[in-house]
Amino acid sequence: MNRRKLIGAAAAGAALPLLNRVASAQTSPKTKNVVFVHGLFADGSCWSRVIARLQQKGVNCTSVQNPLTSLHEASEAARRVIAAQPSPTVLVGHSFSGMIVTDVGVDPKVTALVYVAARAPDAGEDYTALAKNYPTPPATAGIVFNDDWGQLSEEAFLHDFAGDLPREEARVLYAAQQPFKKSLTTEKTTNAAWRTKPAFYAVSTQDRTINPDLERFMAKRMGAKTIEIEASHLALISHPDAITNLILEALAV
Repeated sequence: MNRRKLIGAAAAGAALPLLNRVASAQTSPKTKNVVFVHGLFADGSCWSRVIARLQQKGVNCTSVQNPLTSLHEASEAARRVIAAQPSPTVLVGHSFSGMIVTDVGVDPKVTALVYVAARAPDAGEDYTALAKNYPTPPATAGIVFNDDWGQLSEEAFLHDFAGDLPREEARVLYAAQQPFKKSLTTEKTTNAAWRTKPAFYAVSTQDRTINPDLERFMAKRMGAKTIEIEASHLALISHPDAITNLILEALAV
């Protein structure tokens, strides 16, 4: 192989990882707005890596600051953000915020729903009872309550919540986690938006916060376009390209 061909082959090889990352994201989005909602043990900044990638593609992104006090107040916070969007919007939720996506996703402005290792109950369904059909994930034992407010212990956060992130990064996220009100986890949704809206689901196969088989059950029940990622509960941070591409598919609906 001559020098010119050798350089060309090397350049092509170097480009392959980038091409592979974006190969499934070439569809031009019809919807230009995404609203993100975070779950327990986190805040709105947990979506930063996905937001950065979508912004590079011209997508308008807004991350709701979930108060983690009650489902009603959390849903109202999401509704305010959705109402402020200039046009149709894709609603994305992680973990507990799948409850919010399920409840407020019936908004006419919402065109599709994306669940990332998230709860996806039916209307009025007792999610806690549903989850008991599967082995209890390890993170549950790591929740520590101070009166009515709970959060994960550092050990549970690092090992069971953010297990595939570098320890130094996970410790920073642990320091920023927001406490949640105990009663929040027992509330029920009024709506099941996934019954009428296109749904997309990312299952985390190494999840120790929500049982992966429960995630698969919820995704199958809603008829969601489903991907599986070898990730902890925080696939949105450890695998932002895969989550970004799934959202781009929802934007193209």
